[in-house]
Amino acid sequence: MESVNGKECSPVGAKQPAFIAYPNRSARLGVLDISRALPIRDRRMVGPWCFLDRFGPLSFTSNKPMRVPPHPHIGLQTVSWLLEGEVLHNDSLGSEAMVRPGGVNVMTAGNGISHTEETPGVNRGRLNGVQLWVALPDSARNTAPSFTNVAQVPTVDTRGGIIQVFAGTINGATSPAHYYSEIVGLDVQIHPESEFEMDLDSGNEHALLVLSGDCNFEKTELEERRLYYLGIYRSSVSITSRAGSRVLFIGGPPFPETILMWWNFVARTPEELSQARADWVAQRRFGQVAGEHGARLAAPDLMRFARPNPAS
Repeated sequence: MESVNGKECSPVGAKQPAFIAYPNRSARLGVLDISRALPIRDRRMVGPWCFLDRFGPLSFTSNKPMRVPPHPHIGLQTVSWLLEGEVLHNDSLGSEAMVRPGGVNVMTAGNGISHTEETPGVNRGRLNGVQLWVALPDSARNTAPSFTNVAQVPTVDTRGGIIQVFAGTINGATSPAHYYSEIVGLDVQIHPESEFEMDLDSGNEHALLVLSGDCNFEKTELEERRLYYLGIYRSSVSITSRAGSRVLFIGGPPFPETILMWWNFVARTPEELSQARADWVAQRRFGQVAGEHGARLAAPDLMRFARPNPAS
């Protein structure tokens, strides 16, 4: 963990916002290099956001850099956001949808769904984006699964940049995708030689990830492959850029429940995780993804799971 300025903000009793840089860790998905920002050892969640992978930018020719065969989820929403390229989604509900830059795919796993994600055969030869998960609150985590494809999310022009709103509401613009917590998910393009300013809900915690370009925040030059946690008690944010930049911005209310994450599941107890694994192995509960997508992913041994987040 790298401290940038100040100490980590505790949701209870703290009076100053945090500013902490957490280096991402490297992972690999087929031929695709992944930079994992959430969860990591010292930061399990940002509001209800519990998973954030950064992949690309990648140029390719005939191969498929992304091909994730059928696999299951419970207790979460997946959020697919692209900067370049295309990703094709198929699931056990019969949904089939292509996500492209400017649009978002949101899949609510609820009590169980399976899906695939792959680069389509006809593509631009570029792939660049992020994959996020949102933990469902207890009131919604056993809901029936569903899927939403939004072809074009709302945009907001500001003096310092352009905001694309793929989750929640900012400056009067609301993403059409339905979420079960008051979250915000933004792609912010900051103009060259500009200062971008945005008001925040000071009761929520926030974080940002540099996608490209140069950024300066609170007299600190921000780097790619680091998640900058801004804590709560922050009513606004101001970022400057010399040559222009692009920033992913996420936030939401501190999550009040303790979750357990293992493989592709978000649950509350080890017994739930064990049952979900058993159901996947026995081909129960999660349905089938129609078409030819390769062999189903095998569930790993249930030996350990990520330590729970501290409940807020």
